[in-house]
Parts: sequence; structure tokens; C-alpha cells
Amino acid sequence: MQPSSVLESVLERDRTLVISGLVIVIVLSWIYILMGAGMGMTAFEMTTTALPGASSSMHMVGQDSGVSAPKGVGGAMQMAHAAMLQPAVWTPSYAVLMFFMWWVMMVAMMLPSAAPMILLFARIQRGQKDKGAPFIPTSIFTMGYLVTWSVFSMLAAGAQWGLERVGLLSAMMTLTSGLFAGMVLLVAGIYQLTPLKHACLRYCRSPLQFVMQHWRNGSFGAFRMGIDHGAFCLACCWFLMALLFVGGVMNLYWIVGLAIFVLLEKTIPAGHWFGSITGIGLMVWGGWMLAEIFM
Repeated sequence: MQPSSVLESVLERDRTLVISGLVIVIVLSWIYILMGAGMGMTAFEMTTTALPGASSSMHMVGQDSGVSAPKGVGGAMQMAHAAMLQPAVWTPSYAVLMFFMWWVMMVAMMLPSAAPMILLFARIQRGQKDKGAPFIPTSIFTMGYLVTWSVFSMLAAGAQWGLERVGLLSAMMTLTSGLFAGMVLLVAGIYQLTPLKHACLRYCRSPLQFVMQHWRNGSFGAFRMGIDHGAFCLACCWFLMALLFVGGVMNLYWIVGLAIFVLLEKTIPAGHWFGSITGIGLMVWGGWMLAEIFM
């Protein structure tokens, strides 16, 4: 076999390994979310329970209303639903559970849109290796990216705890105040149109531009690059992730919808305009909710 053929085979194998690793991590993250992230109910059940009308009917089961829970599997399911509707007790173990719920959710939602940058980093490292430079595993860069989102996950879990304590978040992790929900929608829409949002979005949409301006050598440099890219991604999307409080933190419709939106905003040719138009839509939605309250 010719040396060039061997090199092409090695490069193709490395690319396949990186893509396979990303797919495995993303799929496992989505499975964890779909199974309920340790909440005792699947995401499908939590989404159904959080729908209008479902919560009120389930809340009557086993409460002071005098209605007893039916027997059998159906009764057990209703009792599980009723338990989910009770306020959470924030023990240290529950706080850790909430952190991992948020972090794995961010991995599932954000890693697909970061794949182009990760694959570009892997390609550059393969080129560096061919020139005799030290090879830096792509996993180091990726871990830096995920560390940034772990910081967001800690802050999100803290916000969830605070909102629950002041009564602004239901047991199904949805905002109970129409006023607050409208404000979040309005501000999220405004943020979509700000220069900061678009500056960060440019780096997310153009991995090559990020590499040219933020390249660092060595393993620590790769980890720092991952943190930097994660910071741009976080600054681009953090208000969108806050919308999970509006629709429900474990509401599958919102989780999948936001994940698809982020992917399209960062990858399609018209993503820049797509994000701006969505921002206007969020502003209109939030303004309409606020108008309904004050009019």
C-alpha cells in the first residue's frame, strides 16, 4: 500500500472516530433526558402532566378532596403524577440531580450545533500531526466546551431553586407568573437583536474565523479554546435556554424545538436573519402576554 493511501486511511479513521464519539454522546444525552433525567417519570409523562388541564386533575388524586387513587397500574401512575406535582425538597442530592439534568440537557441541545467546530479542530490536529507536531486529542477541546456549559447548568439550577422558593416556578418547573413569563419572552426577543448576540453568533457560524483569531497551542491551549468557544456559544444562546422556564424545563416540545432552532440558527445560510426574525416574534409574543395582563 502506498504511503499516501495509508495516510488517507488514518485520516478517515480519525474522522470516523470523532463523529462516532459525538453521535454516541449526543444520543446517550437524549436518552437520559427522554427517560426523565432521574425525576421518576419519563419526559413524555412530564410533558403530558404539564399540559393545561392535566395538572389540575392529577392534583386532586390522594389530596384533601377525598378522591382516592384507583388501584392497579393506572393508580400507581396517577400517584406518581400526583407526587411530581408536589414542591421539591432541595436536599444536596436533589441539587446535584438538577445540575446534571441541566448539564446533560445542554449537551443534548448544544453539542450538535458545535459539531462543525469540533470537526474542524480535529482536522487541524490531524494536519499538525502530519507535520510532526504533538497531537492534541479532540476530546480535550470538547471537554473545555462542555465545562463552560456546566457553569451555565450550575447557574440554571440555582435560578430554578430561587424561583421555586419565591413561588414563581411550579413543581413541573414552569413559570407560574404570566407577568414574569411575558418579560422573559420580551427580553429574550430583544437580546436576539443586540450586537452582542450577533457578534457571538458570527463565531458560532464561522468556526474558521474562531480558529484564526483564537488558536492556542498545546493541550491546555486546546482546553482553553474549548472554553472560549463555549463562552461565545453561551453568550449567543443563554437567553434562549432561559425560555425553558417559560415552556417547562422538562417539556419535550420546548427542548426539541429550542435544540432545532439553535442548530438552524448556527448552520443554515440564512441563520443570521432567522435568529432576528425569531427575536421579533418573541418580542411580539411577550408584549402580547404583558398587554393581556395590564389591559
